[in-house]
Amino acid sequence: MAKNAPKDDDNFDEIDGISQRIMVEIESESCKELLDSNCTKSILQLIDTASSGAENEIGKKAVVKAMLFSTWLQRLYFIIRSAIMGLISTGIIFLFVLYLGSIGATLAVVMGIVVFVTSLAITRLFDEQIVKLTKSIVEVLAHHKTIRDFVVNHF
Repeated sequence: MAKNAPKDDDNFDEIDGISQRIMVEIESESCKELLDSNCTKSILQLIDTASSGAENEIGKKAVVKAMLFSTWLQRLYFIIRSAIMGLISTGIIFLFVLYLGSIGATLAVVMGIVVFVTSLAITRLFDEQIVKLTKSIVEVLAHHKTIRDFVVNHF
């Protein structure tokens, strides 16, 4: 059984390497469009490099790992962006109510729409910084399984 351990470690390293190259390709500027055939071809070529005979399983595992990681990044990005939008909205409404003293139902609905659009625009302006923040959070959470599972499962 000990003889199989180094081979498994080699497989995990190979899976990590292939999935990392797939993630780099997905995040590259050439793959920003969903229907980009060049992006699809280059990802398929990366998969084919690891898909000869017995290594076919390694290629499949690498693709699945890259897809799961990408999905997890998107979920975390959504959580962070929603939290930022909520904080911005809360701040704007608090200042408005503080200034006016009280608001009616009609004004609250109009304010809700305006504040939502404003917070959406602000978060879109800082999209690049939010993505960097998300990636740094992923790096930290990679070492804290309990916290990572809590965030992903409860938000």
